Amino acid sequence: MKLIIQIPCYNEGESLPETLVALPRQIDGIDTIEILVIDDGSKDDTSEVARRFGVHHIVRHRTNRGLAAAFQSGINKALAEGADIIVNTDADNQYEGRDITKLVQPVLTGEADIVVGDRGVRNNAHFGKFKRLLQMLGSATVKRLSNTQITDAVSGFRAISRSAAQRINITSSFSYTTEMLIQAGRKRMAVISVPIRTNSAVRPSRLFKSIPQFITNTGATMIRAYAMYNPLKVFVLAGTIIALVGAAPILRFLYFYAIGQGNGHIQSLVIGGSLIVLGVVAIMFGAVADLVGRNRQLLEQTLERLRHVEDQLRTEDVQDPGEDHVTEPRRDGTNG
Repeated sequence: MKLIIQIPCYNEGESLPETLVALPRQIDGIDTIEILVIDDGSKDDTSEVARRFGVHHIVRHRTNRGLAAAFQSGINKALAEGADIIVNTDADNQYEGRDITKLVQPVLTGEADIVVGDRGVRNNAHFGKFKRLLQMLGSATVKRLSNTQITDAVSGFRAISRSAAQRINITSSFSYTTEMLIQAGRKRMAVISVPIRTNSAVRPSRLFKSIPQFITNTGATMIRAYAMYNPLKVFVLAGTIIALVGAAPILRFLYFYAIGQGNGHIQSLVIGGSLIVLGVVAIMFGAVADLVGRNRQLLEQTLERLRHVEDQLRTEDVQDPGEDHVTEPRRDGTNG
């Protein structure tokens, strides 16, 4: 059983050593533990620090592509290196490294596909009151959208089984946390939380510059992810609301027409008719988007099968490491 701990980094040369030192080197049920650092276009010595501390794998982006892209690059690399379990943690030592043992246990026992570390936002002394409220509201929204029982939706401290990682495809350019949960819920994965400990923040978050920016980007990510996997529901709801709004001025026109005053209210009929047409068009868009979504699901299933084939080929190579690969001679007597 192989565990790879991945750490997305951007200019984390100062904080990375403390994070690396705190990681466990041995866990019951795990045969091999390796560390993977994703250097997301850092301008400092993040990669050099990782090498000095004996990190097994380093993926470096030439430019800063964002946390979501760094996370997906790490997942791809970990899968290629044969990880059975992948743990994601932050480079600023926010999460207690020793609690990785808690994260991986439900995956080892087959209880969960994804395990999210719950920071206990409601009572966490490292969070201010406004941040607690914001986190709880956001988590409640994601819980509803994803149909999972996760109480700390934006926690980046999480363990993922190999099979779950093969089915997750992050498309957001902002953060992976909420989109990953919505995908997991839609794909009926087993997602649970375990309580974990946190350390005090050593610096402000580099993911966003202000609270309004965080709310805007996170909200857009949640809406986009939910609409991607539930397009028919989203567009039908939007279309129905628009149509109902359009029905109001039409009813107003019909009332005045019934009492003989319809000539002065024709604009209500025009506005209402236009809104109803827009509502119907939105519903039709939903039907088309749903068909596109079904096609995307087929593509995701194809990608998943391809990854399983790669696993089988890798397993065969491991089982026959000393096998000689002989080139068949050509008909002219030479080797190709």
